[in-house]
Amino acid sequence: MLDKTSDIAIAAESWLAEFEAALTARDEGGLRKLFHPDSYWRDAVALSWTLQTINGRDDVLKTLQAQAAKAAPSGFAVDPDRAAPRKVMRAGTDCIEAIFKFETKTGRGDGIIRLIPDESDGNKLKAWTLLTALEELKGFEEQLGVSRPRGNAYSRDFRGPNWLDLRNASNAYADRDPTVLVIGGGQSGLCIAARLKQLGVDTLIVDRMQRIGDNWRKRYHALTLHNQVQVNHLPYMLFPPSWPTYIPKDKLANWFESYVDGMELNFWTETEFEGGTYDEKEGRWTVTLRRKGEKRVMHPRHVVLATGVSGIPNIPDIPGLKNFAGKVVHSSGYEDGENWNGKRAIVIGTGNSGHDIAQDLYSSGAKVTMVQRSSTLVVSIEPSAQLVYTPYNEGTLDDNDLIAASFPLKITRKSHALTCEKSAALDKDLLDGLRSVGFKLDFGEDNTGWQFKYLSRGGGYYFNVGCSDLLIKREIALKQFADIETFTAEGAKMKSGETIPADLIVLATGYRPQEELVQKLFGEVITKRVGRIWGFGENHELRNMYVRTGQPGLWFIAGGLAQCRIGSKQLALQIKAIEEGLIPRIHAPTFEAAVA
Repeated sequence: MLDKTSDIAIAAESWLAEFEAALTARDEGGLRKLFHPDSYWRDAVALSWTLQTINGRDDVLKTLQAQAAKAAPSGFAVDPDRAAPRKVMRAGTDCIEAIFKFETKTGRGDGIIRLIPDESDGNKLKAWTLLTALEELKGFEEQLGVSRPRGNAYSRDFRGPNWLDLRNASNAYADRDPTVLVIGGGQSGLCIAARLKQLGVDTLIVDRMQRIGDNWRKRYHALTLHNQVQVNHLPYMLFPPSWPTYIPKDKLANWFESYVDGMELNFWTETEFEGGTYDEKEGRWTVTLRRKGEKRVMHPRHVVLATGVSGIPNIPDIPGLKNFAGKVVHSSGYEDGENWNGKRAIVIGTGNSGHDIAQDLYSSGAKVTMVQRSSTLVVSIEPSAQLVYTPYNEGTLDDNDLIAASFPLKITRKSHALTCEKSAALDKDLLDGLRSVGFKLDFGEDNTGWQFKYLSRGGGYYFNVGCSDLLIKREIALKQFADIETFTAEGAKMKSGETIPADLIVLATGYRPQEELVQKLFGEVITKRVGRIWGFGENHELRNMYVRTGQPGLWFIAGGLAQCRIGSKQLALQIKAIEEGLIPRIHAPTFEAAVA
């Protein structure tokens, strides 16, 4: 493997030049010589107009050539404005990593190539992973920096409407419908609306909460984000450099309000989305909104469901729970432990919410018992939980987002398994202590750690910020759900005959699959067209996230702030491409099928 910076740069530049020459000439033999037998290509909308990952050299070459014939990519070159080509270790493999730029017939893109030696071919450097990602559409570039709008509609026009007049008119929708209606005003809704705004697509966010940011503001009193500030920026407006490492919920909620104002996003609060139907011929929705008690029918071309992975609360059928005489609340409705000082509480569920609520109740003076329903992955908040975000500790946000988007699923799983192994070693004392009190631990599917638990099921893990220590010290009691016989008016009756008294039961039992929300809002036919949402599908991508779905005009965006920041760009570019007639509105699994 090369070590000198100049040699590394030359190797990357040479590979890109040979790649473009072979791709343009449709020289399959030349391309084959450039790819490692165990190679991967991830395309983020650039050539395929969707998110897809192809594994194995033969399949990579077949799909790459077919889609390149349509997209006509060219101009592959190391990007001098990004991080220089370098030698790094990814998923335990030493490689040369380079960020490059390129163009297609319709857009401009960025990419990442990783080169490793091919032992079967004299250790010649070949492509191990390749990312091609669409960054902008030609003719529809974002108006940023020196290209910013000049404000001609209101600047120095003393007789016309001023900026505020225009903003109020835009947000009122008195004489028009939005092109895109976004359901949900959390980070996913804000991200996609901001991206579409910069692309000139008329977008309205609706949210049932009373105030922008209430989806965070109304959560339990002690909540702060569990990952660090450098990971969590929204597009275009970065958090101030003085912000704390872990952002408090109310600070983030207030920032959401500032963001909507600063980015000039159209946003209706206290607005309930009641459902909609789709006109295939017109390519439009008929949707019903109820805003502050008044009904409004709209006809957007696109609906983006930005309600997050956590939609409808999961209320399991627990034997005897209806007999409990105290208060029962789902974790989504829990706000503060102060009212439970001196009282007794049972928290059912051992994910992040369950632990945090139990600790909040304990800190408020309640006597708390946690009930574990199934094994749970536990990592310390520092350093273990932050290891997956290590790249964000250096370099630019744009570079780090591109790197985050560049890993194929199989490589990501391997990387996370290595991180999980390291975390378990760092947290040995913590984990041993939990085992000593009967806490059931796991490390995710194939020991891939907490993030894959989130990506596959939306939960099942805890970042320890102190509650595990309270369990180990037995200051918070632990019981297993399997040992409960039933619930009575007084509390939980155990199979041993013991009764655990309670005044409050908190159900930290997660949320129902998002398909159930789709069923509620759009009906059975559309739900079947869309299929499963979230978790990984056969194409090694999250199901129905950030891409066209089986239902034209219906899109989904969810995840943490970093996921939404990255995914929103990909989603917005597809919507803009549809609106400009560059791609069809009907979903197809491949570009060739879509244009046929």
